[in-house]
Amino acid sequence: MTEVSEGAFSLPTPRLRQFVRGYEGYRLAGFAPGKHVGMPSPYLTVIITIGDPLAIERATVPEQHRTTWDTLASGISPVPCTIAHDGNQHGIQVSLTPLGARAIFGIPTAALGGWMVDLEEVLGADARELRERVALQEDWPTRFAVLDDVFSRRADEFAMDPGLERAWGLLVGGGGRSRVADVADDVGWSRRHLVNKFAAEFGVTPKDSARIARFSASHAILRRTEIPSLAEIAVDCGYYDQAHMAREWRELAGMAPSVWRAKEVFAFVQASASDEDRDWSA
Repeated sequence: MTEVSEGAFSLPTPRLRQFVRGYEGYRLAGFAPGKHVGMPSPYLTVIITIGDPLAIERATVPEQHRTTWDTLASGISPVPCTIAHDGNQHGIQVSLTPLGARAIFGIPTAALGGWMVDLEEVLGADARELRERVALQEDWPTRFAVLDDVFSRRADEFAMDPGLERAWGLLVGGGGRSRVADVADDVGWSRRHLVNKFAAEFGVTPKDSARIARFSASHAILRRTEIPSLAEIAVDCGYYDQAHMAREWRELAGMAPSVWRAKEVFAFVQASASDEDRDWSA
């Protein structure tokens, strides 16, 4: 069978862009069975499968026992998950901001933490409608339009604590380059107060959010068809050097970036938008 690796990326409708960072559709078929690493992300992850469910072999939380999902939502974690596949995957991945968790799910990001839950637990009947309507569509633009419709219907305006919003923007929007002490000074809080409030809302510490943001930036570059040297990527993403990036990758992805690049057969670049065109910064 011929290998198929296709997909599409789209920004949501303008009203949703403070809540949803992007829609990424994927269809992969005809590959050898194997494992795929679900990487840490500075945003919440939503998966809507089309066809077969997603099989999670190792979750980010060891106590998580459920292994297959038609839809799922998860918070932010510095731990990767492992997805077992039979050579085929088809679905949509959605990246939500913490403000989107409040506006669309009605809960803080910390309520999910590193756990995966069925999307129905946070969207109710809208989750079933979402999957059913997506499955009926024949192309990515109309599938993404379904997401726009359901999310727009649910989205309520939510005003986050300005200090938390500022801290998140500096740490994640800044690509993980800001020092936690400097961020605390900027928002006028003690470091302890920042850490406590930040973790209570986002489910991760300020330090981990910065690490994940740096890692995610390097991961996006490594997904490209052609990449700079690892040393250049390390500098561009705010690491001290290539060795520092490799250490962080081993902790956050379970392997060095060069190993991931060689092993990951599902690391494809979307035809509709390159990673450098995407704004994942806020």
